[in-house]
Amino acid sequence: MLRMYTDASTKADPGPSGVGLVFISEGLHKQLAIPLKEEMSNHEAEFEAVIAGLNYLVEQQLASHDLLLFSDSKIVVTAVERNYVKNQKFRQYLLTINQLLQHFPSFSMQWIPEAQNKEADHFARQALQLRLKANPSSS
Repeated sequence: MLRMYTDASTKADPGPSGVGLVFISEGLHKQLAIPLKEEMSNHEAEFEAVIAGLNYLVEQQLASHDLLLFSDSKIVVTAVERNYVKNQKFRQYLLTINQLLQHFPSFSMQWIPEAQNKEADHFARQALQLRLKANPSSS
Protein backbone atom coordinates (compact mmCIF):
# COMPACT_ATOMS: atom_id res chain seq x y z
CA MET A 1 0.00 0.00 0.00
CA LEU A 2 1.31 3.40 -1.01
CA ARG A 3 0.23 6.39 1.07
CA MET A 4 0.12 9.90 -0.40
CA TYR A 5 -0.41 13.00 1.73
CA THR A 6 -1.28 16.27 -0.02
CA ASP A 7 -1.66 19.88 1.05
CA ALA A 8 -1.72 23.33 -0.51
CA SER A 9 -0.73 26.78 0.65
CA THR A 10 -2.08 29.96 -0.92
CA LYS A 11 -1.39 33.61 -0.25
CA ALA A 12 -4.57 35.66 -0.78
CA ASP A 13 -7.65 34.22 -2.43
CA PRO A 14 -7.00 33.84 -5.28
CA GLY A 15 -3.26 34.18 -5.18
CA PRO A 16 0.11 32.49 -5.57
CA SER A 17 0.10 28.88 -4.40
CA GLY A 18 2.26 25.88 -3.77
CA VAL A 19 1.61 22.23 -3.03
CA GLY A 20 3.29 19.78 -0.70
CA LEU A 21 3.33 16.04 -1.27
CA VAL A 22 4.55 13.18 0.86
CA PHE A 23 4.73 9.59 -0.41
CA ILE A 24 5.26 6.69 1.97
CA SER A 25 5.48 2.97 1.34
CA GLU A 26 7.90 0.21 2.20
CA GLY A 27 11.33 1.55 1.27
CA LEU A 28 9.98 4.94 0.13
CA HIS A 29 9.66 8.27 1.90
CA LYS A 30 9.62 11.06 -0.66
CA GLN A 31 8.63 14.70 -0.15
CA LEU A 32 8.00 17.29 -2.84
CA ALA A 33 7.41 21.05 -2.74
CA ILE A 34 5.91 22.26 -6.03
CA PRO A 35 5.23 25.95 -6.70
CA LEU A 36 2.17 26.45 -8.91
CA LYS A 37 2.46 28.81 -11.86
CA GLU A 38 -1.13 30.06 -11.91
CA GLU A 39 -2.83 32.12 -9.22
CA MET A 40 -5.79 30.27 -7.75
CA SER A 41 -7.99 29.81 -4.71
CA ASN A 42 -6.88 27.53 -1.90
CA HIS A 43 -9.58 25.02 -2.87
CA GLU A 44 -8.26 24.91 -6.44
CA ALA A 45 -4.72 24.49 -5.12
CA GLU A 46 -5.87 21.55 -2.96
CA PHE A 47 -7.24 19.83 -6.08
CA GLU A 48 -3.99 20.66 -7.90
CA ALA A 49 -2.04 19.01 -5.07
CA VAL A 50 -3.85 15.71 -5.61
CA ILE A 51 -3.36 15.96 -9.38
CA ALA A 52 0.36 16.74 -8.98
CA GLY A 53 0.81 13.78 -6.66
CA LEU A 54 -1.02 11.36 -8.94
CA ASN A 55 0.93 12.62 -11.97
CA TYR A 56 4.18 12.11 -10.08
CA LEU A 57 3.28 8.52 -9.18
CA VAL A 58 2.28 7.71 -12.76
CA GLU A 59 5.47 9.32 -14.15
CA GLN A 60 7.63 7.42 -11.64
CA GLN A 61 5.87 4.16 -12.57
CA LEU A 62 4.49 3.71 -9.07
CA ALA A 63 0.89 3.34 -10.20
CA SER A 64 0.96 -0.44 -9.80
CA HIS A 65 0.46 0.02 -6.04
CA ASP A 66 -2.83 0.23 -4.18
CA LEU A 67 -3.15 3.87 -3.15
CA LEU A 68 -4.35 5.51 0.03
CA LEU A 69 -4.74 9.29 -0.35
CA PHE A 70 -4.83 11.67 2.60
CA SER A 71 -5.89 15.32 2.50
CA ASP A 72 -7.04 17.88 5.03
CA SER A 73 -9.34 19.42 2.40
CA LYS A 74 -12.89 18.27 3.04
CA ILE A 75 -13.99 19.66 -0.33
CA VAL A 76 -11.48 17.54 -2.24
CA VAL A 77 -12.07 14.38 -0.22
CA THR A 78 -15.86 14.69 -0.51
CA ALA A 79 -15.63 15.38 -4.26
CA VAL A 80 -13.48 12.29 -4.89
CA GLU A 81 -15.50 10.03 -2.58
CA ARG A 82 -18.85 11.06 -4.09
CA ASN A 83 -17.53 11.68 -7.61
CA TYR A 84 -19.45 14.94 -7.52
CA VAL A 85 -18.74 18.66 -7.15
CA LYS A 86 -21.32 21.32 -6.38
CA ASN A 87 -19.15 24.10 -7.73
CA GLN A 88 -18.73 23.61 -11.49
CA LYS A 89 -15.39 25.42 -11.25
CA PHE A 90 -14.00 22.20 -9.70
CA ARG A 91 -15.50 19.84 -12.29
CA GLN A 92 -12.40 19.65 -14.50
CA TYR A 93 -10.21 18.95 -11.48
CA LEU A 94 -12.40 16.00 -10.52
CA LEU A 95 -12.39 14.66 -14.08
CA THR A 96 -8.59 14.84 -14.18
CA ILE A 97 -8.27 13.11 -10.80
CA ASN A 98 -10.63 10.33 -11.95
CA GLN A 99 -8.60 9.81 -15.14
CA LEU A 100 -5.35 9.55 -13.16
CA LEU A 101 -6.86 7.18 -10.59
CA GLN A 102 -7.62 4.70 -13.38
CA HIS A 103 -3.87 3.91 -13.42
CA PHE A 104 -4.07 2.40 -9.92
CA PRO A 105 -5.43 -1.06 -9.06
CA SER A 106 -7.36 0.39 -6.12
CA PHE A 107 -7.51 3.58 -4.11
CA SER A 108 -9.26 5.18 -1.23
CA MET A 109 -9.21 8.73 0.02
CA GLN A 110 -9.44 9.86 3.59
CA TRP A 111 -9.82 13.25 5.23
CA ILE A 112 -7.36 13.92 8.05
CA PRO A 113 -7.16 16.92 10.39
CA GLU A 114 -4.47 19.50 9.66
CA ALA A 115 -2.57 18.36 12.76
CA GLN A 116 -2.03 14.95 11.11
CA ASN A 117 -0.89 16.50 7.82
CA LYS A 118 2.00 18.63 9.09
CA GLU A 119 4.65 17.17 6.81
CA ALA A 120 2.69 17.87 3.62
CA ASP A 121 1.78 21.30 5.02
CA HIS A 122 5.47 22.07 5.60
CA PHE A 123 6.30 21.33 1.97
CA ALA A 124 3.25 23.26 0.70
CA ARG A 125 4.49 26.32 2.61
CA GLN A 126 7.99 25.79 1.19
CA ALA A 127 6.53 25.62 -2.31
CA LEU A 128 4.58 28.84 -1.74
CA GLN A 129 7.77 30.60 -0.60
CA LEU A 130 9.56 29.35 -3.74
CA ARG A 131 6.66 30.67 -5.84
CA LEU A 132 6.79 34.08 -4.11
CA LYS A 133 10.57 34.34 -4.58
CA ALA A 134 10.29 33.41 -8.25
CA ASN A 135 7.60 36.02 -8.89
CA PRO A 136 7.73 38.71 -6.18
CA SER A 137 5.16 40.89 -7.96
CA SER A 138 2.49 38.31 -6.99
CA SER A 139 2.93 38.89 -3.27
